[in-house]
Amino acid sequence: MLGSQRRTHILETLRREGQALAGALARELDVSEDTIRRDMRDMAAQGLLKRVHGGALPVAPDLPDLGLRRGVAHAEKAALGARAAALIRPGQMVFLDGGTTTAEIVRHLRRDSALTVATHSPTIAAELEHHPLVEVILIGGRLYRHSMVSVGAAAMQAIDAIRPDIFFLGVTAAHPRHGLSTGDFEEATIKRHILSASVETYVAVTAAKLDAVSPCRIAPLDAITGLIVPAGIAAERLVAYREAGVAVIEG
Repeated sequence: MLGSQRRTHILETLRREGQALAGALARELDVSEDTIRRDMRDMAAQGLLKRVHGGALPVAPDLPDLGLRRGVAHAEKAALGARAAALIRPGQMVFLDGGTTTAEIVRHLRRDSALTVATHSPTIAAELEHHPLVEVILIGGRLYRHSMVSVGAAAMQAIDAIRPDIFFLGVTAAHPRHGLSTGDFEEATIKRHILSASVETYVAVTAAKLDAVSPCRIAPLDAITGLIVPAGIAAERLVAYREAGVAVIEG
C-alpha cells in the first residue's frame, strides 16, 4: 500500500472512530508499527492529527479568542443561527451560551418576541439591547475571557435557581463516539451544569467542528435534544451522529 493510501486510511479511521491505534492499524494494513508511527509523525507535523501514546487523535479546531472568531465562517453561522432561532417559542426561558454562533441566534430573533433569556455571557446580553420584550437574566461569576463567559461556583449557584426550557450549547468539537467537547475544563463544567438544568438542549456546529475532539468532554451526544448542522453536509457523514441517538437538524 502506498504511503498516501495509508495516510488516507488513518484519517478515515480518525473520523470514524475518534482515535487511531498504531498497533491495530499495522495489523489491519499488514505493515510494521514503525511505518504507522512514521506516518503519524509526518501527519502531525502537517497538522492533520495529534500524536498520543500508542496512536493519534483528531485535531480539534484551533479557535482564537472571541473577537477574532467573529469573522470566521460568518455565512455558515448566520444560517445556523436562523435555524436555531426558529426552534424558540414565545414565552419560553432560553439559555444562550457564549460564542459567535450563539450571537447569530440573537440576531435572528424577532423584535416582538416575548421571552426570558438567561446567559452567562455579557457579550450575548449586550446583543439583546434592542429586544424590548426580552427579559434578560445575566449570570455572574469569574469571567473566562477566551469565550467571554462566567464560570465558577457563583455562576453554578445562580444556574441552580432557574429551569430553562431550551439551552443553546456552544462547543468546539462534536464527534459521534466521543460526544461534545471544548478546550477548557472549567468551561466544560459550567456547560454541563446548564445542560443538566435545561429541559431541552440544542448544539449548532459549523462543518469544521464535526468529527473532531477537544480536550475537555462536556457530554455524550445522547444527552442533547438535537444537533444543528449546516445544510449540504454529506448524508453519510451524519449517519454515525444519528446512530449515536441524537436528532440531526440541517440548517
